[in-house]
Amino acid sequence: MILVSSCLAGLEVRYNGTHSLDHTIRKLLEEKQAVAVCPELLGGFSTPREPAEIVGGNGEDVLDGKAAVVEKSGSNVTELYIKGAYATLQKAKEVNATAVVLKEYSPSCGSSMIYNGEFTGKTTIGNGVTTALLRRNGIQVLSEEQISDYIKTMPPQAQLQKD
Repeated sequence: MILVSSCLAGLEVRYNGTHSLDHTIRKLLEEKQAVAVCPELLGGFSTPREPAEIVGGNGEDVLDGKAAVVEKSGSNVTELYIKGAYATLQKAKEVNATAVVLKEYSPSCGSSMIYNGEFTGKTTIGNGVTTALLRRNGIQVLSEEQISDYIKTMPPQAQLQKD
């Protein structure tokens, strides 16, 4: 089973009430090979919500207490991001996830790039809080940009059916 970001599945759960539909991920859900999850909603946020970025580091640093997740208005929301990360880890364990596909650039889900914490639209190398926690627990995390390559490594019976 693959765990995937709800926004990539087409659910309107992003901070601004939109989605980031990825058709490959939608197909995985339709074929019952994936389960959707949103770390921010599991952490207690609603949609829409204020944009947030990691200030002072990356997801690893947040987990280590060296950085914070802060909303654009300045409110520290670190604890909710950590709560959502742990809830996502629990879900990954419940479904025996072989991989988790999360939305790049998110302060929760970024797997290689996140916003730089200045709210200027600039990105930096780093991972989100949920990605950091999942990887610390030995779970493979991919971005939506890597899902096609991952599917090619799946056993033939598990690969997506051709239309």
